[in-house]
This record gives sequence, structure tokens and C-alpha cells, in this order.
Amino acid sequence: MGGAALPAAASFKLCNQSYDVLNIAIGQPAAESAGTSRGPEDFVTRGWWRVAPNQCATLLRDRLQSRYFYVFAADVFGKEALAGAVPLCVAPRRFAIDRQGDCLVRGFLDARFLEVDTEEQSDWTVFVSPRPG
Repeated sequence: MGGAALPAAASFKLCNQSYDVLNIAIGQPAAESAGTSRGPEDFVTRGWWRVAPNQCATLLRDRLQSRYFYVFAADVFGKEALAGAVPLCVAPRRFAIDRQGDCLVRGFLDARFLEVDTEEQSDWTVFVSPRPG
């Protein structure tokens, strides 16, 4: 019996190799601005995924349409677990925020996301390591 080959799984994952439960948010270009020159207002942020130590979470389940994605990770006490520099909006509870900028004025929180270069791969995994001492 012959079977059709299944397409390779494509996704963006985060694996927690730290000793803490982490809350994860992701930022990505808005679908309508993918592949074009864009400013921070053209990004969408989503959260939260809770990832236990030594576990992984799939943040995006489709073929990656952008080279750069943005990840924010904090422990359950709010201490950042990834050092990032890109300011994007988050909210205290589950969220999907279109357009970035003026986070505080709009009632959101300002967080510093880590830029992840996926090297234009269709599948990517980010690993969060334990913080030094």
C-alpha cells in the first residue's frame, strides 16, 4: 500500500530549559504587512502561553511567513527570562494586540521583546536557558 508523503511540520516553538514556569508572548508582523516595509504599528502581539520547565510550547502552527519574530518571556513573578530590546505591548491577561506603540496610553503594558532571526526557515525553536547565578 502506497501512501502520500505528509508535508513537513512547520511551526515556531519555545522550549523552556530554565528552572521556572514561564509566561510567553510573541510578536510578529501583521498579515497584511508581511513582506513590506513596516513600522512598529504594523505588528501584532499575542500571549500568554504558560510553559513549565523542560517543556515546549508551539506558538505558531503554520509555515513562518516572516524572517523576524519577537519573543517575551517572564517567570510567574514577572521577572524577565529573556533579554530583549524591542518595545511591544502586552496585557496582564490573555491578549491579541494589533498595532504597537503608545502601549501605556492605550491601557497596555510595555515589554522588551527579544528579536529572533529565523534565517527564513519554515520551522524554528527558541530555547530559554536558566539565568546565570
